[in-house]
Amino acid sequence: MTKFNYDVLFIGSGHAAWHAALTLRQAGKSVAIVEEDLIAGTCTNYGCNAKILLDGPADIAHQAAAYRESGILTGELKINWEKLMAYKHQNIDPMHVGLAKAFENSGITLIDGHGQLQDAHTVKVDSDTYTADNIVLATGQRPAKLDIPGKAYLHDSRDFLSLPHLPNHITFIGAGIISLEFADLARQAGAAVTVIEFADQAIRSFYAKYSAKIVTQLKEQGVDFHFKEAVSAVAKQDQRFQVSTQSGLTVTTDYVIDATGRIPNTEQLGLDQAGVQTNRRGIIVDDHLRTTQPNIFASGDVIDKTIPKLTPTATFESNYIASQLIGLSQAPIQYPAIPSVVFTLPRIAQTGMSIAAAQKDTAHYQIQTIPYGQQMRFETKNESHAEMTIVTDQKHRLVGATIYGNAAQDLINTLTLIIDQQLTADQLDQMIFAFPGASAAILDLLRVAMRQG
Repeated sequence: MTKFNYDVLFIGSGHAAWHAALTLRQAGKSVAIVEEDLIAGTCTNYGCNAKILLDGPADIAHQAAAYRESGILTGELKINWEKLMAYKHQNIDPMHVGLAKAFENSGITLIDGHGQLQDAHTVKVDSDTYTADNIVLATGQRPAKLDIPGKAYLHDSRDFLSLPHLPNHITFIGAGIISLEFADLARQAGAAVTVIEFADQAIRSFYAKYSAKIVTQLKEQGVDFHFKEAVSAVAKQDQRFQVSTQSGLTVTTDYVIDATGRIPNTEQLGLDQAGVQTNRRGIIVDDHLRTTQPNIFASGDVIDKTIPKLTPTATFESNYIASQLIGLSQAPIQYPAIPSVVFTLPRIAQTGMSIAAAQKDTAHYQIQTIPYGQQMRFETKNESHAEMTIVTDQKHRLVGATIYGNAAQDLINTLTLIIDQQLTADQLDQMIFAFPGASAAILDLLRVAMRQG
């Protein structure tokens, strides 16, 4: 019988890895995690956590504005960026240390360095080698970078989330989720903002109507948008920068963020040596998250998948792999309804079937728009523009929803549960929800719409 150093070895330590690692260790498996950056990965250290922390004051200021127009609230709320950034470092910076201690206390071995496969069971980390019965690749993604003259002047999302001082003017290349979230935050904090996008619309993975509403609102608040423009170069001009496009557009700015997408971390992992196949979207896996080498699994943003690459889906996959390796289940992975959110102000959230997909099959699905902000102003804190668009099937069940509103990130979770459990309006009638509040009011409107659908 072959003796390995570990039962399971993870390359990467983010949510795609550590949930499984803890479960496996609790089940008595010997586990190691190889990490070349901070323990706990992008979301914890450089992504979601930092983003939502920085968003907090901007969210409060945005919601307060709904009462300022009527004179109910007076005075202006201003964000002190330097103090906000200090608050971020105070809360975010220690997190990886605490998690590392928790992992070590559970008996997980942490190996610092770059992991590279030597074969199907061997990982080299610097000058040391380790063997494992099973290996899990959880290396995530990184920001893409435009290959243009002046690319050295481009910054990415990680840079923005640690900006010590807010520049007077920021230019974002790209109009996707990250770009618009940060553009909105920068504007709320007092920066002038320009967004340059190659396509003809923003946030193309979400309902076009609500994406357009966000753009319109940002324009009204002073954000300058340029669509159908391909950035061709960035040049230094004294202490500022000039961004040029192929059409001849030039924008003078103080800071340039390349937000043109993210790419999987598949290079320099020794995948070819281990027989693991990839494509441009990531590592190829089967319906058990096994790579083309059966004892090597992959999890999280690094894999090629059609579902959203999100922290919750990475966590779901991590837990699934753990259940496979400890023998709790051998069934193929089945994803539930997956909510996703754009953290602009207001938010956009969607779950289940997209509106675009339903529009292509109106024989089987009905689309309804519910302007809940107008119908329940006091529950939504005077947010009159808040709106929800839902998709119901021929059995009057909710199968998809998109929400445009300040509380969308919370409301969408309730709708996700309804979709996933295939609850009917009659079943919702048998439930009691806390009142008054936005979720209870939304469900009242939803029950009516489901019966009409």
